[in-house]
Amino acid sequence: METYAKNKFLALWQHFFNNAELPLTFQYTDAPSLSEIVPPGSEPRCLIAALVRARAGYPMAFNAGSIGCPGGRHYLGFSSEPTPQLEYFLSSGLPGRVPAERYKKSPEIVRKAIQLWPSFTAPAGYISFKRWDILEETDTPEVAVFFAEPDVLSGLYTLAGFDETIPEPVIAPFGSGCSTIVKYPYLETRSEHPRCVLGMFDISSRPYVPAHTLSFAVPLTKLNEMVENMGQSFLVEKPWATIKQRMR
Repeated sequence: METYAKNKFLALWQHFFNNAELPLTFQYTDAPSLSEIVPPGSEPRCLIAALVRARAGYPMAFNAGSIGCPGGRHYLGFSSEPTPQLEYFLSSGLPGRVPAERYKKSPEIVRKAIQLWPSFTAPAGYISFKRWDILEETDTPEVAVFFAEPDVLSGLYTLAGFDETIPEPVIAPFGSGCSTIVKYPYLETRSEHPRCVLGMFDISSRPYVPAHTLSFAVPLTKLNEMVENMGQSFLVEKPWATIKQRMR
C-alpha cells in the first residue's frame, strides 16, 4: 500500500473518529512472511478468536492447515466442503452425534438456504491479516474490517451511502462471524459496485468480541471512495462532533 494513502486514512480516522480501533485488513497471497504464518493448532479453533492478536497489531497468515474449524476453512475459500452435517448443526442437531446451535428452525430450511449461499475458492495459499497501521508498501489489502461500536458504525454506514443512489450500499447477510468479515466482503470486491458488509451477529463467535461491537467490512475500492468523501460529508457538521466527543 502506498504510504501516502495509508497515512491519509490514519490522519482522517484520528480526526473524525477520535482514534477508534483501527481496521484489520486482509489479502490472499502465496508469499507471506515466515514470521506471520500460523502453525496448525497454535491458535483457537474459531478464526474470530484467533484474530484477537491480529487486531492488537500482530500480523497473521493462515492456510488451510492453520484453521481448526472446517466452517472457517470453507468460508475463507480453502475447502469446498462446509461443516459436516451443517443442516443439523445449525438447527435441531442429532442426539449424541451433532450439537445443535438452533439458528435455523429445521434441517430442511438449512438445506434450502445452503443452495443459495455463494462460495469461492481462495486465489492463493494463504490469507494474511494485518492491522492498517502496520501495512507495508508491498501489501495490497483487498478488504478492511472495522470492529466497532454503534457510534462508529453509524459514521461508517452513513459514509458508505454518501455518494450512492442504491438503497442498500450496506448488506447484513446471515452467516458465521468469519463469513461476514471474509467471504461476503471478498465476493463484493469482485462486483462492479462493491457494497459494505455489516456482521458479527453470529452468536457462537460473539464471545470473542466486546459486548457492544459489530463488524463492518469494506472492499478497498469502496473504502478509498469513502476516505475521499470524508472532508465534505456530515463528518464536518455539528451533530457528528457531538457523537465524536463520546467515543471511547
